[in-house]
Amino acid sequence: MYPETTPETSLSGVRMSDDMAAAEARRIIADAYRPAPDTPTAYRDDSPLPAYGDTPPVLQPNRRIVPAWAAGTAVAGIGVGAAFVGIGCGVWLACQGFAAVSLTSVLFVTLPIAAVAGVFAAIGTALRSLKGVHTENHHHYAGPVRQENNTTHTHGLIARTRNELHR
Repeated sequence: MYPETTPETSLSGVRMSDDMAAAEARRIIADAYRPAPDTPTAYRDDSPLPAYGDTPPVLQPNRRIVPAWAAGTAVAGIGVGAAFVGIGCGVWLACQGFAAVSLTSVLFVTLPIAAVAGVFAAIGTALRSLKGVHTENHHHYAGPVRQENNTTHTHGLIARTRNELHR
């Protein structure tokens, strides 16, 4: 620890007068507030570079600080991100196409689909006509047949329904 200094005492222990103490105080304050000397923090060499030279290249050692698995994960993440950007651009383009619907674009999309459906319908009709034609009246049920005639009348605000059974 430093000993206390007052105007009566100094570090050397010699008693100072008031004028000397004020002068010393001004000197200390001036030293404290004096600007720092201009020391360069960077240097730029503006001399022209030679077109070629005989200086051998400097060896730069390979010091990797990222593990291989982390670099692989980063590359995979970049790939997945790029894929999703591509998918997003495709969806955006499709939505832009849907927003620009006109008669020409609707016909351009639906006419080929309708043509393919017409071809399938024609093929189905041709295949159905190739099946055998039934000329006889053959029924696939056996037993008595009963025919019932039912009449239904619905009327009114609350829809009252009356069923009549005729035999």
